[in-house]
Amino acid sequence: MGIRTGAQYIEGVKSRNPEVWLAGRRVSNVYEEPVFQAPIHQIAKLYDLQHDPKVQEKITHVCAESEERVSNAFLVPKSYQDLEARRGTFEEFAKATYGLMGRTPDFLNVVVTSMASNSEFLDKYNPEWGRNIRNYYKYIRDNDLFLTHAIINPQNDRSKASHEQQDMYTHLGAVKETPEGLVVRGAKMLATLAPITDEVIVYSFPGFKPGDERYALAFALPIDTPGLRIICREAMQDGKRSVYDHPLASRFEEMDAVLVFNDVLVPWDRVFLYNNVEAANLLYPKAGIAQQPAHQSGVRGLIKLQFATEVACKIADSIGVDVYLNVQNDLGELVQSVETIRALLRVAEYEHEVTASGEVMPAYAPLETIRGLLPTMYPRAIEVMQIIGAGGLLMSPTDADFENPELRGDLDRYYVGKEGVPSEDRVHLFKLAWDLCGEAFGQRLLQYERYYTGDPIRKRAIFYNNFKRKDSFELVEDALKIYDTKNELINN
Repeated sequence: MGIRTGAQYIEGVKSRNPEVWLAGRRVSNVYEEPVFQAPIHQIAKLYDLQHDPKVQEKITHVCAESEERVSNAFLVPKSYQDLEARRGTFEEFAKATYGLMGRTPDFLNVVVTSMASNSEFLDKYNPEWGRNIRNYYKYIRDNDLFLTHAIINPQNDRSKASHEQQDMYTHLGAVKETPEGLVVRGAKMLATLAPITDEVIVYSFPGFKPGDERYALAFALPIDTPGLRIICREAMQDGKRSVYDHPLASRFEEMDAVLVFNDVLVPWDRVFLYNNVEAANLLYPKAGIAQQPAHQSGVRGLIKLQFATEVACKIADSIGVDVYLNVQNDLGELVQSVETIRALLRVAEYEHEVTASGEVMPAYAPLETIRGLLPTMYPRAIEVMQIIGAGGLLMSPTDADFENPELRGDLDRYYVGKEGVPSEDRVHLFKLAWDLCGEAFGQRLLQYERYYTGDPIRKRAIFYNNFKRKDSFELVEDALKIYDTKNELINN
């Protein structure tokens, strides 16, 4: 089939009937549900983008194996140029959503591509696992599918391992083996956009302990598989909000969900890992899913940070406060943050690593540096936006106010910005900013960025320990050579 159109994606959504629960009720028709309407059509636009003559060559390629055009997210990079080609897809998808939708189809397509291209790791444990992930990669590539994932255990007793929880199946685990496949029970989260995706893939972060064998799982299933229940968080918009009053929240709300597996059957050909703690702990680093998807999330994070920075700058300009040195200092900090992430991405690509199989991966250190910086840089951009917008962010009139002739004169007089900025333009801008920095929609985006890759403190500690283990401290050792064995200075 090759690349899908938006209409084909929408038809796929209409053809499925997953068990979705929202605000205490079963959703009878996902496509007709107001909360999901806007995000469905935003994803459809991304699929249509692949057919746009202006960008098609930039974001897709003809697959040598299938001889069909496919997304560059399915490209296994073999050169620096391949990394650039893949970045082109990430950029176009991120720009189309201002970086606000973190789980567009390109993200997990990269994950599966990386798992398949490094499947020799799985082959060592079970040749069927490696064969399964390779076949699954071809399936989602050739059908251009949209995946969600659920890789985090529910927040229960974090001081205990999975097998130590009060209920054996609080965390997702295997119940039994059958001739048809593996039966699983329990919960996983945070499945972003789950109700409107085609499939879900489950895998886990390292951290399994002896006794956790039944929880060491990796598999994929259609999102409407019997027994799979999708419990959505509270919606941050009702699907009926005015685009004028909520220009971002009305379009880019990404629903998150907990997935509950009620004795769900996973066919054996969809199992990628099972009952092996060692393999589960090594999956993340050995299958490339720590680095390759970080390329996509880094590009997406850059666009999101750039967007927030531009909004903050535009707010300051619209009311004339960017003439003050303290405001210029804050905005300059944000611009430099954007340039820092942009430079790190280019360094990651330029200083790429080549695996034993010939796959090219963006360099680890700059990608992890991006992951360490974005959880502080993006919140800082939101903070600056809030400070600059001040009380004006709380006082915007509505579209209905502007439509009322009796009020229009007052609005044009008292909501005007600096010279040359009419009231309606100023209000449009402040509403855009409020969606980002004040609304529940924006607060979700903030929390999302803080914990995008997990605990930022733990991640930075891991980064330091890797540095300490690999770095030879050459500069320090060279400086210490000035001392002889008697601890006396050597006279050069």
